Amino acid sequence: MEMSGEYRIPAPIGDVWAALNDVEVLRICIPGCEELEQVSDTEMTAKVALKIGPVKARFKGAVNFENVDAPDGYSIVGEGQGGIAGFAKGGADVQLVEDGNETILTYQAQAQVGGKIAQLGSRLIKSTAAKLADKFFKNFHDELSGAETAV
Repeated sequence: MEMSGEYRIPAPIGDVWAALNDVEVLRICIPGCEELEQVSDTEMTAKVALKIGPVKARFKGAVNFENVDAPDGYSIVGEGQGGIAGFAKGGADVQLVEDGNETILTYQAQAQVGGKIAQLGSRLIKSTAAKLADKFFKNFHDELSGAETAV
């Protein structure tokens, strides 16, 4: 499944780029994030608790940054295991474009799930994945604009 979106962030591109690479900002913005730890400049490990329809799961996994083109964007690739619930993997291409004192952030994301959660039906999974992606970027926007971030 594929998702995309665009946000206007009220901050210069350098600040947006720094925040996209700040483990604390990302931890605050990722819905359900319980732990996020930087392993190297391009790799993090994460633990995220999610509810997809009637299924609750804790996913443990790794996130890697690829195709890094500072400060214009990068690709995020991740995979997590949710035990009996199954697995989730996906990625997003994030692009930043400076527009005066603001930055336009666009993303194109893909996600794939397997196991018990895959049996919930593609509509529910796609809807939940789209909401989670949108929630992350809204939280990110709010974090950089000084608004309250609701995780």
